[in-house]
Amino acid sequence: MPYIAIKAKPKDEATKKELVRRINQAVLEVWGCPQEVITISMEEVAPDLWKDTVVKHEIEPYPEKMMIRYGEKLYQD
Repeated sequence: MPYIAIKAKPKDEATKKELVRRINQAVLEVWGCPQEVITISMEEVAPDLWKDTVVKHEIEPYPEKMMIRYGEKLYQD
């Protein structure tokens, strides 16, 4: 527990691995959980399918779940 699901437009393997490494490290440091409970998935979505598969079905229907949306921070410090 935590499970972080990343959906993004295609990138090279080195970039994806570095992003996952940094997110994993941040979860360890900030969330304070052991490595054994962290799960991170990476799903690439083609740019021409982004709006229909991600925006329409995963972002727009759940505004209350968004912490940052389109670059805008939606939470208070």
